[in-house]
Amino acid sequence: MNKYLSISPEVAKALAEGKPVVALESTIISHGMPYPQNVETALRVEQTIRENGAVPATIAIIGGRLKAGCTPEEIEYLGKKGPAVIKASRRDLPVLLARKEDGATTVTTTMIIAAMAGIKVFATGGIGGVHRGAQHTFDISADLEELAQTPVMVICAGAKSILDLGLTLEYLETKGVPVIGYQTDELPAFYTRHSGFGVDYRIDTPEELASVFEAKIASGLKGGMLVTNPIPEEYSMPKEVIDCAIEHALHEAAEAGIHGKQCTPFLLAKVKDLTGGDSLAANIQLVLNNARLAAKTAAAMSKA
Repeated sequence: MNKYLSISPEVAKALAEGKPVVALESTIISHGMPYPQNVETALRVEQTIRENGAVPATIAIIGGRLKAGCTPEEIEYLGKKGPAVIKASRRDLPVLLARKEDGATTVTTTMIIAAMAGIKVFATGGIGGVHRGAQHTFDISADLEELAQTPVMVICAGAKSILDLGLTLEYLETKGVPVIGYQTDELPAFYTRHSGFGVDYRIDTPEELASVFEAKIASGLKGGMLVTNPIPEEYSMPKEVIDCAIEHALHEAAEAGIHGKQCTPFLLAKVKDLTGGDSLAANIQLVLNNARLAAKTAAAMSKA
């Protein structure tokens, strides 16, 4: 057992009994939404997972401990502290652990801690990817490298539409990461169901998702699997509206000199403002939709 890892009693019991468990990230709590919406959404996502037959495991770093399963009080703490919590990627972990500090886990660090705990399925909003202009900046999310090496299924609403989606797909192909469309042939783009890019394979049931992932693991193939689950039709935003807001946000980020780990929170906040808050409402709905699919897929895995 990793000496820095703390698995909550509920999650530990579920894992020991072979029950379905779904990992959840904490960056969405501290950096993705304002308080108290962040805490309300996190608890609602946990409840959605329970309602669909699985145990939620919100993952974070608190006081230098890798937490696989947070209490409501810990979620409240992360929500209130907000952006003061360090947004922690793989490179940040040794320092945070040694200094006994807090960290909000990205897709990358959530995958790492989930794998340490033995959790196979992780629900999030959208993954990071290759940023626009990366041929000059080399700004490529660590999420893609983690998907290439860590055996966790990540269920998301596609890559965030602030990214270069074509290059993101090319990078994932190079790394051997299967990109699955759940009940779709097209890569969803976070707030919208449409991107104009195709996926590697379409799968229509949680049972087949579970079967494909188990085949990947059992065959000894390295890395995870990316499942892209489109935002429900009634909450999908028009592609042209999102594209226009993103262009404005990118221009402001360039003028302000925003880059690195601050880029995504800045852009998402600007898009929220430019869309009159519609993008935040869409964000909440797509996370809930991913939580439902993740719970059903984890339940299918536990029955196999």
